[in-house]
Amino acid sequence: MNDARLSPHVSQKARQLTVLPQSAALCYRFERGRPEVLLITTRKSRRWIIPKGWLIDGLTPSETALQEAWEEAGVRGKCDVQAIGRFFYQKRRRKKGSVMCAVDVFPLLATSIASRFPEYRQRQRKWITPKKAAQLVNSPELGLLLQKIEPVRH
Repeated sequence: MNDARLSPHVSQKARQLTVLPQSAALCYRFERGRPEVLLITTRKSRRWIIPKGWLIDGLTPSETALQEAWEEAGVRGKCDVQAIGRFFYQKRRRKKGSVMCAVDVFPLLATSIASRFPEYRQRQRKWITPKKAAQLVNSPELGLLLQKIEPVRH
């Protein structure tokens, strides 16, 4: 597993925050034999990310990633049980203060894509090459994971 360690751009203050786990789905598909990955926008700032969220009670981390892919992007598919990497980001929470999130990333081969899903009115989605996706995301660590992705047909 690629572990994107805290990069130099992360402040010393951020390094002292509580670290909480999250799971993310790196949704991919093949178009004309070439891999594409899915990016979605955040609800508030409209930045490009991959579907991710807090761990869900009763689900494994990979099952949580699969659930987040459905809720945030309308993607169903086959999610690998092994994470391909991890990235970190600082999340600012209004009432609870900031935390550092450690996000395990699970590859998910998309088998269906719904036009309506729980958050379809709140997000945009875009299928693009891994290289272009790496340039669009705000997190350097996630960008590195996107550049190294080598999707495998399940």
